[in-house]
Amino acid sequence: MCQMKIMLDKEGLQELVMEDVAHLEVVEEGIKISTLFEEPRFIPNVVIKTIDFLSGKAMLQEK
Repeated sequence: MCQMKIMLDKEGLQELVMEDVAHLEVVEEGIKISTLFEEPRFIPNVVIKTIDFLSGKAMLQEK
């Protein structure tokens, strides 16, 4: 399985949002993420900045 860490870039500092993310959905208001065993989480007013498939990390940034 390929599960990702979701990070948020806040003024150059990286903050862990959620680990072991199995599903990420881009919606107009932000990003929805979920793991296999936890409730989905919504992060408002963010966009995907980068995705590093080798390290299994997606970086978000505020709009």
